[in-house]
Amino acid sequence: MDLLIEYQWEIFIAAEILYVLALLLFGFFRYFLVKKKVSILFIFAFLALVVLEAILGLVIYEHTGEFSTFQLVITIFVIYAFTFGIFDFLRLDRWMRKKIGEWRGIELLSEKDYQIMSKNKDPKHIAKKYRWSATFHMVIFVAAQAVFWSMGTENLREMLAYATDFSWVEAGTAEHSPYPTETLYSIGMVWSVVFIVDFIYSWSYTVFPSK
Repeated sequence: MDLLIEYQWEIFIAAEILYVLALLLFGFFRYFLVKKKVSILFIFAFLALVVLEAILGLVIYEHTGEFSTFQLVITIFVIYAFTFGIFDFLRLDRWMRKKIGEWRGIELLSEKDYQIMSKNKDPKHIAKKYRWSATFHMVIFVAAQAVFWSMGTENLREMLAYATDFSWVEAGTAEHSPYPTETLYSIGMVWSVVFIVDFIYSWSYTVFPSK
């Protein structure tokens, strides 16, 4: 266990390298050799690595009892991989098949692919998609902040006091905030800014729909 804690970042970097290798092999077999079934094996390998990485973060947390930057990075990566990452990957896959198909002079896209690509250009669909992503981000953000605050406060009444009086933000330290440590305070503050910007940007597609 001590070795896992000591070399946790080295293990994480090694896993990232394996992620890239798995995705490169996926692309090679799918786009150049056109072996779809074989390429899927590398996606399963990628997902297995993500699960193992999540287990590593959980084991280290249970041993140290501290939610560190390492756990945060893994949490963000795992959540992204199994949520928005899936849709980003499917979009990238269609784009790659389109470009490589044009380069090789063969058709790698199906009729369903063209329908999805056309739908993704519809302003109403785009606005709906961003509303969903903004709502999902809000749920994750509120849940995570609630966990952070519960670790730094004694009861619900104290949490509500911080939620209705933000004068503690001006102090700029964890000591006068609902966060238990400086690390979580910094994470919470940065995430709050990112969330506000993302929320406004996402809903702008509904308020000011593109033509």
